[in-house]
Amino acid sequence: MKAITITAPGGPEALTWTTVPDPEAGPGEVLVEVVAAGVNRADVLQRQGFYDPPPGTSPYPGLECSGRISALGPGVSGWAVGDEVCALLTGGGYAQKVAVPAGQLLPVPAGMDLVDAAALPEAACTVWSNVFMVAHLRPAETLLVHGGSSGIGTMAIQLAKAVGARVAVTAGGPQKLARCKELGADILIDYREQDFVEELRAATGGAGADVILDIIGAKYLARNIAALAVNGRLAIIGLQGGVKGEVNLGALLSKRAAVTATTLRARPLEEKAAIVASVREHVWPLVEAGRVRPVVHAVFPMSDAAEAHRVMEASTHVGKLLLTTTGS
Repeated sequence: MKAITITAPGGPEALTWTTVPDPEAGPGEVLVEVVAAGVNRADVLQRQGFYDPPPGTSPYPGLECSGRISALGPGVSGWAVGDEVCALLTGGGYAQKVAVPAGQLLPVPAGMDLVDAAALPEAACTVWSNVFMVAHLRPAETLLVHGGSSGIGTMAIQLAKAVGARVAVTAGGPQKLARCKELGADILIDYREQDFVEELRAATGGAGADVILDIIGAKYLARNIAALAVNGRLAIIGLQGGVKGEVNLGALLSKRAAVTATTLRARPLEEKAAIVASVREHVWPLVEAGRVRPVVHAVFPMSDAAEAHRVMEASTHVGKLLLTTTGS
């Protein structure tokens, strides 16, 4: 098969579409013929040499894909060759084939295009596990989403609105904020021009956010805590603004607030399977009802993954970038 390999850590030009050995479905796994794969910030970090895949997993980038099952490994039940699926991956999505633990498979939602389905697994699992399974966002609460126009952000807006929450977002510029508003965001904050703590307090009568979904990390840590409501929950899922920050424990105590930080990639198989099962139970009905949908900015041939990475790093997109094996 062909896959995107990383010749050496570096820029987008390090991504090479080349022939590699075919994967095989091991015990509890299925082999998926990849139709499309999602592009995520983690893929950029892996290409740059900052986010190696866990030991024993695929060395190729790609944390989600869609396609058709072509083989079942020993011990797999509930799936059949030919099933159209999308999947949460530890790696290997930038390829024509990938072996996937059966617990990380999801059926393509009814009525959804197979390519578009590749935009769902990583965002849906990340948002559902952090905002709902960990931070327990409830109806009528306020969620602040940093990077509201990203793939994660566009999913978070829709899921939060679907359960009856109020949504605030930060994004860079009026065009991105307008897209967030179209998806249901109630409070729009241009982080380039406005202080999100002041804007959020003004919009909530001084209360702040009950839950914050943060992709920035250290740079926003103190301000995120300041923006939390009493009994607020801060969920950190990215470190674009650094890894080390200072925490005012007094502020946390006074607000009875909680800070969590999680990643998906390195979790044990059983934890990923539990998240995927919860997403299938709670999120998939919303997708099939048309209340939640993937926002796809652009689709590239997989052989042109370098260009997709350039777009990702320029941050001019809204929603997801996808790669397809068709034409590669």
